[in-house]
Amino acid sequence: MDCIFCKIANKEIPAYIVYEDEIVTCFLDTSPDSNGHTLIVPKEHTLDLTTIDENTWNHIFQVAKKVKKKLEDTLHCDGLTLIQNNGDVQEVKHFHLHLKPYYNTKQEIKPIEEIYKIITQK
Repeated sequence: MDCIFCKIANKEIPAYIVYEDEIVTCFLDTSPDSNGHTLIVPKEHTLDLTTIDENTWNHIFQVAKKVKKKLEDTLHCDGLTLIQNNGDVQEVKHFHLHLKPYYNTKQEIKPIEEIYKIITQK
């Protein structure tokens, strides 16, 4: 299988991982819409909302709470949007949940390395 998210989860290609456990890998999006734009990806390949098992689904949302807190504590965002795409709008055909921080003031998109350093210092 040639799935980029599987390769990240299996450590075959590098990523800016901000959280990981036995079920998911959470990493910074390399084309972020905002500073701290993070993806939560199950390590086991599954396509989308129709194929993900209930336990993994529930775990992803528990992890989303943890990552949300981390983003708020480190980046001081003013809100957060969760997005999960399916079908033709799904760029990578592997279930993933976007966490997109929102800021009340316009933010310049900083280099991913700088954001990673801020998030992982605490």
